[in-house]
Amino acid sequence: MKALIETKQLILRRITKNDVQDFFELDSNPKVHQFLGNQPVTSIAESEQIILNILEQYERYGIGRLAIIKKDSKEFIGWSGLKFEQNVRKDFSYYDLGYRLKEQFWGNGYATEAAEASINYGFHELNLTEICAAADVNHASSNHILKKIGMTASGTFIYDKTPCNWYTIKNPYN
Repeated sequence: MKALIETKQLILRRITKNDVQDFFELDSNPKVHQFLGNQPVTSIAESEQIILNILEQYERYGIGRLAIIKKDSKEFIGWSGLKFEQNVRKDFSYYDLGYRLKEQFWGNGYATEAAEASINYGFHELNLTEICAAADVNHASSNHILKKIGMTASGTFIYDKTPCNWYTIKNPYN
């Protein structure tokens, strides 16, 4: 397993087609999708398509979500990372920070650790000038994480009939 990013507890690596069962486990849980439109996947084929979209991001933009692997157990616990986003904010494109963990790994600081590492990677390795993120206004945990890692809330917008908070962070090294 080739790590793209390594933290104290985690390895972030490229997602592969072999991750399909873990993706299905993650995205078929209704609790995981509570603040993501309440549309969990219902088939392995849907998870395969999600992975194909990520692989296309790697090819097209050289960036995409990464699998989060716990160092001690080698378990796939979710994904994090950056992607070039063109659909959420129809008026502009941006580099989006995201994360999603299997329910049994919530509340352990893994999302924060992975998100922080993803921002550092974006600024140090990719030399991005700004990274953005969005979170459902009612998703207290996600909003807390984004603030905790230094992102600044800068308004709200509606996505798919859902009010979302908008966050940005500028590269301090540029």
